[in-house]
Amino acid sequence: MTEQGSSTLSAHEDGRLVERLAGLEKVITPAQIKQALLATERINPRACKLTHEVMLWVVLAMGLLTNMPIRHVFKHSRRMRPGEKAPCRSSLCEARQRLGVEPVQHLFGQVVRPLATKETPGAFYHEWRLVGMDGTLLDAPDSPANAAAFHRANGARGPGAFPQVRKVSLVEVGTHVELALAMGGYQDGEQALAQQLLDAIPADALVLEDRGFFSYSLWKTLSERPLALLFRIKSNMVFRALQDLSDGSYLAKIYPSDKDRRKDQNGILVRVIEYTHNDPQRVGCGEKHRLLTNLLDEQKYPALTLICLYHERWEIELVLDEQKTHQDPRRAEKPAHLRSETPAGVRQEVLALSLGHFVVRALMHEAASQIQLDSDRLSFTGCLHVLRRCLPECDARTPASLEQWYQALLWEMRDEQIEERRHRINPRVIKRKMSKWPKKRPQHRGLPRLMKSFAATVFMLN
Repeated sequence: MTEQGSSTLSAHEDGRLVERLAGLEKVITPAQIKQALLATERINPRACKLTHEVMLWVVLAMGLLTNMPIRHVFKHSRRMRPGEKAPCRSSLCEARQRLGVEPVQHLFGQVVRPLATKETPGAFYHEWRLVGMDGTLLDAPDSPANAAAFHRANGARGPGAFPQVRKVSLVEVGTHVELALAMGGYQDGEQALAQQLLDAIPADALVLEDRGFFSYSLWKTLSERPLALLFRIKSNMVFRALQDLSDGSYLAKIYPSDKDRRKDQNGILVRVIEYTHNDPQRVGCGEKHRLLTNLLDEQKYPALTLICLYHERWEIELVLDEQKTHQDPRRAEKPAHLRSETPAGVRQEVLALSLGHFVVRALMHEAASQIQLDSDRLSFTGCLHVLRRCLPECDARTPASLEQWYQALLWEMRDEQIEERRHRINPRVIKRKMSKWPKKRPQHRGLPRLMKSFAATVFMLN
């Protein structure tokens, strides 16, 4: 077996090419892997070690084993025979490029799904499944290709340090499952990316949205479907109360333009909830906050209940934190969150991170459901470490041995319980604001290689 991949990768006694990842089959089946490759026409024309099937498993493993370089991810995926060499890094990177983004995207669409049932704590309000959208930015490696595709932030002190990927996620609030995502560059707005996620919203959803996403066209589009809507809106929007309701909210209309408002045409009836709070430790103390909803019955849907319900949207922030901080510890070690130097590699990697997050969350949901526990009471970081440690121990030679491993894994995850969540304090501040060092400029990038050793440049002064 050569290091350049001229021979095929032999299956071990259980018939699997990447048998140390067999435990993932409880969430992502081999049939789904094959279907994703078939649907995207990823068929190997000749025998090779790094087939598309092997590389799709390796890319998935990269989303979980984020603390390892790709060569060690491959070695972690197989039980290496004595004398067997792992492929070199360049071969693995080329195989990732051959695989491309499409199979990972197709697999995401096959595998990821809502997990909550009516019995899942905190997942439903009446008959409505709580979902929401939010966006985040990820730093990509500073390569010319990434900079051209994703762009940098621009400010008073010049362009940003890294190209940035903007991601907007649709999340099932009760289980922290990222149901869908849309990717763009720093130049792409969250509202535009959110349009790509509308078809993925479940039919029974109550959609929670921050004020940055609100627009008349989005509200109109979603209102035409059997969805419940609860949006925060800006405090300076103009309304004319049509009917005051018993809980302090009122009915009004939203319009696409001032002209339509004056002529009272193309209006959509909504319910407006205005409130403030008096806790100086919380953000927005004394300020006017506004919510908009199409749940018009104040008796069935009281204003105070909806106000508290809207703040469940914060669970989306925790999902982003799980992916950016806890799932990928490299973020704490260096600014570049992603590892790929090509735009296709970045997109593939973001999808793999999201699939890895789904695997952990699906296992946590199953572990918590077995003892009627809210999955919020399980530590995401603890369960991620449990899965990373237990994956190589999986004995999948028989269905019975795989099931025994699986139940032991869930038992360990149930042991990762944490205390009930405290009240949240979230001041709008950052830890690091400025640096005394000069900013890196375009002329500092892509410098030519040094031709002489350091010793050859030294001259004695005496």
